[in-house]
Formats: sequence, C-alpha cells, structure tokens
Amino acid sequence: MPEIDRNGWRQYFAWSGNPDGPVLVLSHSLGSSGMLWERQLSELGDRFHLLRYDHRGHGRSDCPDGEWTMEDFGRDLQRLLDQLGLERVHFCGVSLGGMVGLWLAQEEPGRLDRLVVANTSAFMENPSLLRERIRHVSESGMESIVEDVLDRWFTSGFHRSDSDAVAAFRRQLRETSVDSYRKTSEAICDLDIREGLSRISTPTLVITGVEDRATPPSWGEAIADSVPGAEVCSLPAAHLSNVEAAEEFNEALLQFFALD
Repeated sequence: MPEIDRNGWRQYFAWSGNPDGPVLVLSHSLGSSGMLWERQLSELGDRFHLLRYDHRGHGRSDCPDGEWTMEDFGRDLQRLLDQLGLERVHFCGVSLGGMVGLWLAQEEPGRLDRLVVANTSAFMENPSLLRERIRHVSESGMESIVEDVLDRWFTSGFHRSDSDAVAAFRRQLRETSVDSYRKTSEAICDLDIREGLSRISTPTLVITGVEDRATPPSWGEAIADSVPGAEVCSLPAAHLSNVEAAEEFNEALLQFFALD
C-alpha cells in the first residue's frame, strides 16, 4: 500500500493509467476518497498517469491531531508532489479538491500545467448549512447527515437510475470519522481565497453542475470571472458532476487538455 509518512500520520496515494503519460492529479471532495474518480480511470488513463490521493482524515489516510486549515490541505499536496519528485503536473479537483487546486495555483503557480476545478468555490458565502452539519455530526454522528448530503450530491433522477453508485457513496460517508468531517468542514467554512484568483496564470477550466445546490453554478462562474482566461463548462448534474455526468465530464477534460 503506497503511503507517505507525515510526522506520525500516513497519507495514502495510488497510481494508475499510462505510466508514460503526463501526470494528472485527482483530488476528491469532503466525505469521499480516491474512489470518487472510478468513472474517470479508464477514459483518462489511456492518456495520463493518474495520481489519486486521500486527503487527511479521508479514505485510507490518517487523521492528524489539531485543527486544520485549507493551507494544511494544500501543503499536504505540495509535500506529496515533492516526495514523489513531481515538479509539474496537471490537476483536477472536485469540491474540496477544487479548493486545494485553487490554493496551489496561487501559492506555487509554476507547479501546475493545467487546472480543472469542479463544483467548488473560493469563498464560503454562507457557511450556515455546513456549520449546522458540524453540529449534527458532533451530537449524533455521521448517520444523522448522510441522506441529506446524498440528496445534495446527486439529483433525484440519479438516485433512481444508479442506486448502486449512491449506495457506495453512502458507505464512504458512513466510514468517514466525525472528527475528520468536522475538522475538514471547519476549514471549508473559513475559506476565502478570492483575493489571489486574479494572480492565477495556469490555464483553468471551471466545471459547474446545473443542479448543484451545494456549490451553485454562480460560484463557479465567479471563479472563472476572476481567473484570467478561465473557461466554464456546465454539466447536467448536481454536486458530484464527475460521477453523475461522467461521460460529459471526461470529454470536457480531454478537450481541455488537448489544447496543449
């Protein structure tokens, strides 16, 4: 099992795809893990050497002590790339993963060749819902929020048409520890990296979901308006657009990366 030791806690990562292709880092959402990307592995793996990793407190990665900030998530990725000897990579992140990508593009602009951020935000305009979830999980455990989260992740149509996929994400949510969910949610509630968006020089694609209530399309459009030259792609999906609209998501990425 590939892991990086970080002063007493372990971070999990996994390689797949074409080992001779350019590296594409895939960064997942709050409450999921590298499993989020299963519908991308075959389509993107023909061209890219895919690097998936589990954020701190998610999937197979450990949950380090103390409170966390978005900078901590960004530094985790920086150190992973350093320790794997990766000077430049492509990056794609959904939700929390997109926030990490925007942070890295601001802090270390020479690290990314191309950047895709999906169903994400640079600022939590109204964190009240997330803070209410923090209260629920702290008092009653993860089970108290699972169905509400799934209803925001996927449209009702997807719940009916692909119940197996929904069930897999239900299990992933249930397996996320209360402490990890709480500390990650607090970091997201405090997020505000809008000021640096205009400094991003990395070619950027912003993907939104037409029916995304967690990060509405206007939030993604605001990112694109601030990042010079950024493109926007809107998909028929709710929050996890790479799962619900996988075919369209993959095509959007392949077209964007083909511009090189």
